Amino acid sequence: MILYLDASALVKRYVTERGSEEVIALTAAAAAVATSLISRAEVAAALARAVRLGVLDNDGGRRAERRLSGEWPDLARIPVTEALVSRAHTLAWEHGLRGYDAVQLAAALTWQDSIGQDVVLATFDRQLWEIAPRSGLQAWPETLTRTGAH
Repeated sequence: MILYLDASALVKRYVTERGSEEVIALTAAAAAVATSLISRAEVAAALARAVRLGVLDNDGGRRAERRLSGEWPDLARIPVTEALVSRAHTLAWEHGLRGYDAVQLAAALTWQDSIGQDVVLATFDRQLWEIAPRSGLQAWPETLTRTGAH
């Protein structure tokens, strides 16, 4: 399986919450795992927010951030180019997506186009999860509960 993680799925590798074990198992089973370059900033922001809200203490947040930084080179990173942003622009209009969600979808589709193989989009964002199959990607998880969406 070729796997693309958006930030909502990637963060589950670093914060223990519903879906974390499944994301870790999924990434371990994948032949290749990619994400957009923007995911690093999105996940870092989510970790910092978790510390501010008391979900993680400062030491836990810093450990999670170090794990992200240590694992970052192991991920295929889809660059944010003019062509990708143009594609995201079109997807945002077509599907009513928020900016970074449009970039994430455009990155997954661009990666799928470039490798010529089906890509599974792992996301816990309900709107992105619903749009992925209509855009030509397989969405994971198979079902997304109300509590699984953000």
